[in-house]
Amino acid sequence: MILFFQILFGLSLFGIAQTYIFYPLFLFFLESIKSKKNTSPELEDYPNIEILFAAYNEESVIEEKIHSSFKTDYPKDKISLRIGSDNSSDKTDELIQKLKGKYPNLQLRSFKTRTGKSGIINELVNESKADILILSDANIIFKPDTIPQLIAPFTDKVGAVGGRIIYDDHKSSGISQQEDSYLQLENRIKSAESNLFKSAMGLEGGCYAIKRELFPIIPPRFFMEDFYVSLSVIEKGYQLLFNANAVCIEDVSTDNKEEFKRKVRISIGNFQNLGRFKSLVFKRFNPVGFSFLSHKILRWFTPFFLILLLLSSLVLQEYFQFFKVFAGLYLLFLVLGTLGILFSQNKSIGLLKYMGHFFHMNLALLKGFFIYLKGVKSNVWQPTNRNQN
Repeated sequence: MILFFQILFGLSLFGIAQTYIFYPLFLFFLESIKSKKNTSPELEDYPNIEILFAAYNEESVIEEKIHSSFKTDYPKDKISLRIGSDNSSDKTDELIQKLKGKYPNLQLRSFKTRTGKSGIINELVNESKADILILSDANIIFKPDTIPQLIAPFTDKVGAVGGRIIYDDHKSSGISQQEDSYLQLENRIKSAESNLFKSAMGLEGGCYAIKRELFPIIPPRFFMEDFYVSLSVIEKGYQLLFNANAVCIEDVSTDNKEEFKRKVRISIGNFQNLGRFKSLVFKRFNPVGFSFLSHKILRWFTPFFLILLLLSSLVLQEYFQFFKVFAGLYLLFLVLGTLGILFSQNKSIGLLKYMGHFFHMNLALLKGFFIYLKGVKSNVWQPTNRNQN
């Protein structure tokens, strides 16, 4: 029995360390010794592209989004924008209709009942005739060179290219700094995966381009459709690249409750995708399965590792001094993390807010997992409240 808990402790500790420490360091080390540095390719061809996104009650950002889509270095006659409004009840549709006079290639599809993002995207893709699709969100703002940078890396072998989302004017209050730090780490990891393996483990749904013929039908009631699309492209044998020079700007959330709801939705989608693509771990372990396991799966199961670490260390402390010390430090870590969650809006708590962010993220993963087990009834969504004070 003691051996069982020792093995449980060791596997749980390794699972957390692998996804948060060992795997990123392994990638960064390999990248550092790589002799050839990747440079952004020059855009030589200009295929027809169409920007697609679903919108629900986005009156606060929809005009800026549309303007940024057409104020680009890419040839204007090669760009179209197709928006699916999910039965919006504010001025979203009215504002889009007003801008159609200025932008003839702007199309609006108004859904009369709540449909959900995946269903809307499926419909928009089916209507599109463009060579390459750019999937985005209403609150993701393009820079003038974003679209050219997304299109430039495409070759016959490349199926999709993701951009780098950055937060605009993130504040020091709330959870903005924690979110920004986490996003920067994710971008760094995906960039290394792209450079080393030509398979970035998931593209951000707000800023990626894909060949239209490779876009899969997203299953009903599915969250995290961007990750579903990413792994579908890899499964078909195409490269999935991350171009850090294709920059998109997103407004940062500062409210813990709003971000928690968003992370629960992400968690549900994570486990939906795991159920669909788990075979990749075994069929294509090197390097796709290894990256999928290390970067994503182990991270999704971190809340369970944290629980098992606590239980096993509490049992083993009766037999070994090391585990008594570990259990004490772990309980202190839990207390400090809880304080970090409770006082996350206080900018003066320093390191505590990052500890709180870690636990808050794992609580969202845990809640999403149990919702996934119960079964997802609908994937209609409410947009995250933005620009919170």
